[in-house]
Amino acid sequence: MAEAEREPAPPLERMMFFSDAVFAIANTWLVIAIDVPDLPHGASNLEHVAALVHLTSHFIGYLISFAVIGIFWTGHHRAFSMARHFAPALYLPNLALLCAIAFIPFSTAYLSDNTGERVPHMLYNGMLLVTALLNMNVVRKVTAPPYVDEDADAKAVAVVRAWSWGLAGGAALAFAVSVVAPQWSHPVLVIIPLCMALAIRWARARS
Repeated sequence: MAEAEREPAPPLERMMFFSDAVFAIANTWLVIAIDVPDLPHGASNLEHVAALVHLTSHFIGYLISFAVIGIFWTGHHRAFSMARHFAPALYLPNLALLCAIAFIPFSTAYLSDNTGERVPHMLYNGMLLVTALLNMNVVRKVTAPPYVDEDADAKAVAVVRAWSWGLAGGAALAFAVSVVAPQWSHPVLVIIPLCMALAIRWARARS
């Protein structure tokens, strides 16, 4: 098949460009949401350091959420790279996913201002779980007919789907922990890559 014939349909390309823009804006907004310390002119070095230390939870939230959005974007990109066809039924699921992605900066800022409190942790991890489930739906759709490339490798499709399953599993675990022990839900997010790796290994073994 000629390379020109393997290019995605124009509406699919536009959807991919729009999606990339939303992911990029969400990641950028994470740092914009961190307020710059308001110190008087001539403040001492110690006061500047203290003000930055006071923002530690915001910096941690920024790094975690940047990584989370990056993981979602990577999976989205890999899934859409296997699609060659377009149908209007893809609009709503993809927009729902992007809506959840765009909400992450708010939930990050809210949690960063209230670290250790149950409701902020539940909101953050609950939205993470919702986003992961919406992502699973989009990935499942674009890696199946009528969207997927007929020449897509079955094992590669299984791996991309497993990527989304592992992400959802890690998010579910983080949400469960945030309900009973919110102060530990952030460390649990580190387990998400492990959940993804296990899901991918399982998918490869079955392929």
